[in-house]
Amino acid sequence: MFGGAQFVSAFLAPASSPLVAAGAWFIDITPAWLKDLAIGLFGTADKLALGVSIGIMALIGSAAIGIVSRRWLRAGLLMVALIGAALMAAVGTRAGTNTVDLLPTAAGTVLGLAALRWLTTRAARTGATHAGEVRTRPAADRRSFLRAAVLGAAGAVVLGAGSRVVEAVRGGVRQVREAIRLPAPTRPAAPLPSGVQAPVAGMPAYTTPNAQFYRIDTALVVPEVDPGSWRLRVHGMVEQEVELSYAELMESGLVEADVTLTCVSNAVGGDLAGNARWLGLPLRQVLERARPLPGADMVLSTSADGFSASTPLEVLRDGRNALLAVGMNGEPLPLEHGFPVRMVVPGLYGFVSATKWVVDLEVTRFADKQAYWTARGWDERAPIKLASRVDVPRGFARLPAGTVDIGGTAWAQGIGISRVEVQLDGGDWREAVLAAEATVDSWRQWSYRWEDAEPGDHTARVRAYDATGAQQTGERADPIPNGASGWHEVRFTVG
Repeated sequence: MFGGAQFVSAFLAPASSPLVAAGAWFIDITPAWLKDLAIGLFGTADKLALGVSIGIMALIGSAAIGIVSRRWLRAGLLMVALIGAALMAAVGTRAGTNTVDLLPTAAGTVLGLAALRWLTTRAARTGATHAGEVRTRPAADRRSFLRAAVLGAAGAVVLGAGSRVVEAVRGGVRQVREAIRLPAPTRPAAPLPSGVQAPVAGMPAYTTPNAQFYRIDTALVVPEVDPGSWRLRVHGMVEQEVELSYAELMESGLVEADVTLTCVSNAVGGDLAGNARWLGLPLRQVLERARPLPGADMVLSTSADGFSASTPLEVLRDGRNALLAVGMNGEPLPLEHGFPVRMVVPGLYGFVSATKWVVDLEVTRFADKQAYWTARGWDERAPIKLASRVDVPRGFARLPAGTVDIGGTAWAQGIGISRVEVQLDGGDWREAVLAAEATVDSWRQWSYRWEDAEPGDHTARVRAYDATGAQQTGERADPIPNGASGWHEVRFTVG
């Protein structure tokens, strides 16, 4: 059933896959605490974990249907039909789907019904009977049933693999992306000053490579949005509705900005943060064209897959580098990071600002609308908290005796970092050396050389101060509902 449906869906949109729809439905109903737990356990592999879990549940469900069908074939067929209907309903509720997208699930259901009847008939010949039937075939026919079962399983695998081949051959949006050449910015970002990288071996790069940039979103399969048909609609509490095409956006005078993004699910010391050079159109220019009405205080952004985020209107108009981004580190946005267009807003956690595959901006009020995660108990505005972490040494590292170099990263977006202090083994706080600052919207690295480290087990703790002198809080808080807080600490061994 699933193999056939997956094969047919390869010729249509990814959202037409019943497995994708089931996974997306599960993500939609996941409570905030479970979502945060999953990210904490699996990090950026959360979707792989979900996919494996769905596969296991599908196998268990298939086995259960098989057991029931050996005695009550009609009950088994009904179970398959009901599952097919539920999956069709799941596909139909996904954003951007239409009647055609129901075909893969319908085809898979028909194939599943036929396969179940065929296998059940084979099983009956081995001596297994339906209720009220008389055994008429010798047990030697078990080998025939086993061959049929193996053939059916192999067919499902072939269809599933075939879907991957079809997707690779089609290429589609990925080939379109590779052909795009980004325009030169009308306002380039300043060259990075020398010394932005802390002089400590093992530190993450100041600019995070695209392939290493964290990805946390609700899309089980990456949406493939054709830039040729992409449109951004700006509407709601505005004097003038605006519609923008990709070509118009690319010709609108784009700017560059170095901006650090952070996920609200990032634990203290976590790696769900990344820094990139973005290319895009300032959102305030788009809003100026639409002219928001008095009383509006929020922009509800919606992605092609139905995700939404609520961003304070004043944040998009106060002069910060809030962008409709089309480029990331010198190339068109990767598909998994929002191609063709996404939002980048300094100073706010991603779940209220960084909408990928964005297609709709509704100017409205917090009192009138809720976004995807705010409806699930997370904060409406969620400014990024002053934070720092120890990147080197890694937790539980074993280091050679002698000098120990410690390094890390801190951020206070829109304000900047003025000081970082390190505490060793619970002693006095010591001043770290700050790397050069490129912009207050991106992170700042720091380092400390411990020249008198003795052999044994040690701890290093870090805290930061922003440019106003405010100290990072040491009070521990979970990511829910507005971001984690606390001083990061690592344990390591010398000698």
